[in-house]
Amino acid sequence: MKRIKRTNSKLLKLILTVLLISLLSGLTCSAESHVDLDQLPIEGMVTMIDLGAKKCVPCKMMAPILEKMEKQYEGKAAIVFIDVWENKDQATKYDVRVIPTQIFYDVNGKETYRHVGFLSEKAIVGILQSMGVN
Repeated sequence: MKRIKRTNSKLLKLILTVLLISLLSGLTCSAESHVDLDQLPIEGMVTMIDLGAKKCVPCKMMAPILEKMEKQYEGKAAIVFIDVWENKDQATKYDVRVIPTQIFYDVNGKETYRHVGFLSEKAIVGILQSMGVN
């Protein structure tokens, strides 16, 4: 019986944590980057496009990371968020089947890496560094 209570307690804590992150992330969710979507990927610059939705939980969890990356790599790499629920044509354009999806483009506009799901700051930094962005 104690084991069941302990498991239920851990599950409840996990559920409450996810709900709290979801609610708080909604307050801090970054605004969609002010970029002409037709100009993506940015010519002559490594570009990371994160395709998601402002109301998707993993997307909300990534919002503060993307904000930080956008500031950290300003002038070195373009970090762009596109809400595919608001811009449905972009999901088709980038062949997105699951959100969030991150697509990395080299300076020539060639897709070099694609990831589906939550992507940590450490992973993003590693990918950008492997593409020559410091």
